[in-house]
This record gives sequence, structure tokens and C-alpha cells, in this order.
Amino acid sequence: MRFLITGGCGFIGSHLLDALIEAGHEVSVIDDLSTGSIDNVKQHLNSVVAEIVIDSVLNVPVVESLVQRCDYIFHLAAAVGVKNVMENPLESIETNIEGTRIILNAASKFRKPVLFTSTSEIYGKNEAVPFSEDADIVLGPTSMKRWSYACSKALDEFLALAYREAHGLNVIITRLFNTVGPRQSERYGMVLPRFVKQALAGQPITIFGDGSQTRCFLHVKDAVAVFLALIRRNDAYGEIYNVGNPEEITIADLARLVKEETGSNSGIVLVNPADVYKTGFEDMRRRVPDISKIEALIGFKPVYSIRDIVRETVSYFRDSA
Repeated sequence: MRFLITGGCGFIGSHLLDALIEAGHEVSVIDDLSTGSIDNVKQHLNSVVAEIVIDSVLNVPVVESLVQRCDYIFHLAAAVGVKNVMENPLESIETNIEGTRIILNAASKFRKPVLFTSTSEIYGKNEAVPFSEDADIVLGPTSMKRWSYACSKALDEFLALAYREAHGLNVIITRLFNTVGPRQSERYGMVLPRFVKQALAGQPITIFGDGSQTRCFLHVKDAVAVFLALIRRNDAYGEIYNVGNPEEITIADLARLVKEETGSNSGIVLVNPADVYKTGFEDMRRRVPDISKIEALIGFKPVYSIRDIVRETVSYFRDSA
């Protein structure tokens, strides 16, 4: 089989590339390296089964050529990270919406199934945790740039389902909850790699807010396992699935766990988010997935605990130093 991964040089995409090649498949990747890195895929640059195209998903002729030659599409290309979205709102919105439209249009034209990666940001300020796939979307005002990413991803989901209804496109939507692990960069505001790098450098571990907000973290290998299980299941198409780990942890406890696993003497410092993001930011208190739907379909249960994830992330950054 031949697969296409958009955003395949990114954190999640590169792990998916590894898994597909290990399983004996051929893979094409398109990535503009805006948030991805060629270092993530360097082991495949001379592989006869991997095609790495450095270009944008906004390039229609290139996208259509790649789509036409593949059997399945994993659409991961998107603006990522709160910091990135806050600093580049226009580019983020355009990439997420127009890029997805181009991929869906090409997939529909050539009748290629698509797995689209959406986000738990969709749920916004809804407080009815855990979130099931049919939970309400509760977002803040448009004056808060923080919600532009969630809105763009919600529109992407509407587009995907509209293509299915109008053209019969086989599409699966996955909503990822804080996917983390080796290769994830701290550059775009990702909390775990930021904490780990600060701890290893002996710098203060900076928590935005009071630290009582909670998150659930999913190992990237667990996410990839779900993608591989879903993509060839006919009964998965036309559906939305939460992909996450229900194990909940406060950000303050995450900082303490990072200190423990690194053996760092770093202090833990609370920072007012307004001092970092200036304007347009607000946060949600909890974000917990209900994974009963994906569990019922494929028997999914996360393999990695939060301690496993922190330990692997620490090891990765130590080895990369």
C-alpha cells in the first residue's frame, strides 16, 4: 500500500512515517517545514520506499499528484501550538482551512480515503468533562485569538463531513488530546517539552496560570497505533473519534513530576499568561476525553502512563543535548 502523510516531517507525522515503513508500506510525505523538521525524517531520506516532498499543502498541482498516486491519506498538516497560533493568527487560519479544503477536494476527485487529525481544542470552555464526541462546542469571543485555532479546526470538520455527504468521501475525524513524546518541540508553546528543557537546563519551570488547570497526555505511539487501526476500517468512516488518555494531571503536578524524573533543582514559578501572550488569550480549566467510542470500535486502551511519557521525553532531550 502507498500512504500520503501531510505534515509528515512534524512530530506526530514523523512517528507515523516510521510505523508505516516498519509495516512494509510505501509512503509519500509533504511538509513545508514551517513547524516540522527534516531531522525528524533524516533516517528515511535515502529510502526507496519514502518520498519526502518539501512543499506546501496549498500547492494544488503538487497535492493532486501525490494524492492520485496514494491509496490512503493521513492529513496532519496544520498550524500547531498555542504560541504559534497567537503569534501568527492569519497564517494559522489560512493553512488550516484552505489546506484542508485542498486535501479534501483532491481526495474526493481521486476517491482516496482520508484520516483527518482535529483537536480537543474544539471543546473549548465546555466544562462537562469528560468530553464525548457529541459534546457542545463552547468558545470565547472572536476578539480572543486563542480560539481561532479551535474555530478553524471546527470548520475543517464541517468541511470533511460535507465532502462525505456531498461526494461520498471516505473520511475519519480524530480529535487528539495533548499528544506528546520524543521529537516534540517546545518552540510552539508545548508544555511538556518546555518543562523538560527548563528542568534539564536548571532554569525555573514556568507555569502559565496557577497550575491547578488539568490536562490529559497521550503518547505519540498510542496515537499512531489508533491511526493505523482506523484507516482501513470501513465502519470507521464518516465518524468522529476522541483519541486521548483519560489519565488527568494538574499542570503543577506535571511540573513536579518533571522535576522528579530529571532530578533537577529548578524552582517552579507561576507566570501570568497576560505577561506572555499580551492579548487575546484565555484558557480552559480541564480537558478530559471520553474514549469509550474508540474503545468500543478497536479496543483502544492507552499503553503509556503520564510517568512513562515524561520519562521518555526526558530521555529524548538528554540524548539530543
